[in-house]
Amino acid sequence: MSEQHYYFYVLYCADHTLYGGYSTDVWRRFAMHQSGKGAKYTRPKKRHPLKLLYYEEFDNQHDALSAEWHFKHQSRAKKIAYLRAHNIKI
Repeated sequence: MSEQHYYFYVLYCADHTLYGGYSTDVWRRFAMHQSGKGAKYTRPKKRHPLKLLYYEEFDNQHDALSAEWHFKHQSRAKKIAYLRAHNIKI
């Protein structure tokens, strides 16, 4: 039996916005976003193409969902600072 993985990820949208999400398979979820079948936020064409900027793996679902929640509830400046602290340049 394989161990379950949980991810928090950040997408950079073509309209220069950031989207944070949660998944158990970050690459499958990114493909869903790219195909227009992901979250409502990433469906509009103006947000495409999308770029997977960052992802982080967690041992449990709670921690991954918590990371997503905290990211989404920050100002854009704090989101950018978070990404920079993880060596991600926008």
